[in-house]
Amino acid sequence: MISHLMKMKEHFQHIEKMMSDPDVIKDQSKFQELAKERSDLEPVILKFSELTKANTALTEANEILHDKSADPEFAELAKEEASEAKATIEKLNSEIKVLLLPKDPLDSKNILMEIRAGAGGDEASLFVGDLLRMYQRFAETVRWKTSIVSGSPNDVGGFKEVIMEIAGKDVYSKLKFESGVHRVQRIPTTETNGRIHTSTVTVAVLPEAEEVDISIDPNELRIDVFRASGCGGQCVNTTDSAVRITHLPTNTVVSCQDEKSQHKNKDKAMKVLRSRLLEVKQRKAHESRAANRKSQVGTGDRSERIRTYNFPQGRVTDHRIGLSLYKLPTIMEGDVYEILESLIIADQTDRMSSLEEELLSA
Repeated sequence: MISHLMKMKEHFQHIEKMMSDPDVIKDQSKFQELAKERSDLEPVILKFSELTKANTALTEANEILHDKSADPEFAELAKEEASEAKATIEKLNSEIKVLLLPKDPLDSKNILMEIRAGAGGDEASLFVGDLLRMYQRFAETVRWKTSIVSGSPNDVGGFKEVIMEIAGKDVYSKLKFESGVHRVQRIPTTETNGRIHTSTVTVAVLPEAEEVDISIDPNELRIDVFRASGCGGQCVNTTDSAVRITHLPTNTVVSCQDEKSQHKNKDKAMKVLRSRLLEVKQRKAHESRAANRKSQVGTGDRSERIRTYNFPQGRVTDHRIGLSLYKLPTIMEGDVYEILESLIIADQTDRMSSLEEELLSA
């Protein structure tokens, strides 16, 4: 790893030298490109500098410890310094490995979260509403903004499906492992015999795609307008404001009818379509990587069962990392930080193992 860091340091110094070149300074596009690369490298270089100092301190302390003529008090002090240096080196090595992990270019994106009822009828639709509220509460605690893009409420107070936008700092990086099947086990209020019912809900976390992320040919779209159904204001049922967009090459269909304006519904539908097409592109890239390495925290496939919410036991279990927490009521109120952090750490640990193998074979 040291040789790899030395090369990075040389490259960092080369970038700094280029940024002081008058010709580069005149070329603002080139200068900004170099400035970004320098900014990306700087955290690693600073940690490497600390690591170099710690290694020097350890070497000096060991020299004193191996010197038989050294004063006993001086040797004792050197022993303490060696111990501190070893702990610092171990800590810095771990931090540098995390910094060296390839960055997911989508991590800083806002997301569209799709939550859909699966098996279980009314219970499943009610749990869609429960998960929606859970993620909304969590978003509030970290000062993210949420808004409903579209929803299909039903008669029992739940949702057949709902799509929510979550915007804020590094949203996708924190929530990307929530994609998959969430299973709930509880006794429905309508159950007279006290039997536990099992239902499922599917969650998909889609990084919000801009036009620069996904290019869509307008000629490959079929756009239909129709009269919206359900509650939504006086004119919702009297104008053709609802929009359905079909992406013909993939047969991806998106519809939106929550707004009274056809234009706003079309904009929302296009936002969802771009994100779904980006997800397909992302999944193909993931499958290519997974051919060489299986991620510890799963594939992110929305058909993969990832978590169980057991209400009688007050337990939430994430099956990918074997984590069980007996605080279901607080989790349903949005206290999901421990689960999310554990998944991120598991992913980092898995990728660090792969990185170490790559560095050893390099």
